[in-house]
Amino acid sequence: MKVLVPVKRVVDYNVKVRVKQDQTGVELENVKMSMNPFDEIAVEEALRLKENNVATEVIAISIGSTQVQETIRNALAMGADSGIYVNCEKRLEPLIVAKILASVIKKVNPDLVIMGKQAIDDDMNATGQMLSGLLGWSQATFASKVEVVDKKLKVSREIDDGIEHLEITLPGIITTDLRLNEPRYASLPNIMKAKKKPIEEINVDTLNVDLNQKLEILKVEEPAKRDAGIIVKSVDELIEKLKNEAKVI
Repeated sequence: MKVLVPVKRVVDYNVKVRVKQDQTGVELENVKMSMNPFDEIAVEEALRLKENNVATEVIAISIGSTQVQETIRNALAMGADSGIYVNCEKRLEPLIVAKILASVIKKVNPDLVIMGKQAIDDDMNATGQMLSGLLGWSQATFASKVEVVDKKLKVSREIDDGIEHLEITLPGIITTDLRLNEPRYASLPNIMKAKKKPIEEINVDTLNVDLNQKLEILKVEEPAKRDAGIIVKSVDELIEKLKNEAKVI
């Protein structure tokens, strides 16, 4: 089984995001970047499938400017076998990413795609589902547990009513949730080995993909600061404020 894992370069989750002065986006200059946390979970799950002799090859793929190759190298240091870098300088949105991935998948022919359910920079949560629709593949989203039984994938996902169990056939797409696993740290020897692992570069212009944007960002602004809370002296005062000031009862 060949597994493809898309990984995205995002602002590190420990960094306090700052909006640009012109409100066209967030500040990325001199900001620490790292692999999207949900994608780290996807890489880890693919590696575990390989360690359990279910998968035979794990390929990491990333789309963007030359800097995203660092993210691919991180996946290789974790244990992925090779990488694919799609050179694209344009702004990416879920549908464009899904189209690019679909085009590459037709060339690479993986049996399974494991990807993060969403990226922490835009929280779109749409690429996996769109990719499934473009390819006509089965999908299991928000996976919190993945098992392989009789050449089928059994996926558990958390929903409002509890745990939902799905069974999908290959080829298929899985999007990962936080509780699926805990990603490993790359060891120094593996970091050194990752430098020698191959990364294939593909120019997006060769994929015949429509790169026209469907979404327009009008303005980016920070959320309004919350007002300080108050302390009430009695239940009656609380009810009065909820009823007359907050107007929630």
